[in-house]
Amino acid sequence: MITPPALIGPPGPTELILILVIIMIFFGVGKLPEVGKALGSSIKAFKEAQKPDALDVTPATTDLEVTETEAETVTTS
Repeated sequence: MITPPALIGPPGPTELILILVIIMIFFGVGKLPEVGKALGSSIKAFKEAQKPDALDVTPATTDLEVTETEAETVTTS
């Protein structure tokens, strides 16, 4: 009986070793540190992009003070 793809679990040790060997053949042993560094910096940049911005864009209305003469000028105009 063939298991449907939705029911296949995470890769086991044999599959991980096979994937690692294929990566080593594809990139070469000398390039693996560079590939790892690039992958790590990409993941870090992705996580930084997921964080909400610290910039507060709401208007500061509590700092505004209106004197009575300014209020009268605005209402009479």
